[in-house]
Amino acid sequence: MEHCHLVILDQGPLFIADTHVNIEPSAQQIADTMIAAARHTRRFGIEPKLALCSSSQFGNADSHSGRVTREALAILDSQKVDFEYEGEMHTDAALDEDLRETMMPNNRLKGKANILVYANSDAAGATRNVLKSVAGGLEVGPILMGMGNRAHIVTPGVTVRGLLNIAALAGSPVSSYE
Repeated sequence: MEHCHLVILDQGPLFIADTHVNIEPSAQQIADTMIAAARHTRRFGIEPKLALCSSSQFGNADSHSGRVTREALAILDSQKVDFEYEGEMHTDAALDEDLRETMMPNNRLKGKANILVYANSDAAGATRNVLKSVAGGLEVGPILMGMGNRAHIVTPGVTVRGLLNIAALAGSPVSSYE
């Protein structure tokens, strides 16, 4: 099972995965999350542009997150996926094409990423909380991807608006898929 959050910002929507379900995901779980997030984002009418975020940046660090994200990229590279993705990179590189091009010329992600997938839930959750608390993002989620999307979870800090958003998502045709 995969999981993501949608944060609506002034600059547009941004999906973040996985903030709750897979605490320390394997490379296969990360690859599966990327595929599910791309599929889910399309259900909102948004063309997915995924960035795999890590403390390592294009192989510059031999950290756990760097190794597991490189393995996840190798899994995706071996499959025929129909969405743009790149990694491993810092979050600022995911959101700034010029910065990314400076560090990794000719990378395969064009423009700003609209899906950030992290190597662990600590990083994903921190990003979600900063965007919500400091950047004034409107949170929709958490969103479980799979299970027909008729079941969702909410966090203890959910607002009334957040409950309404997740109830609308659970009852909408956009969430009716496997």
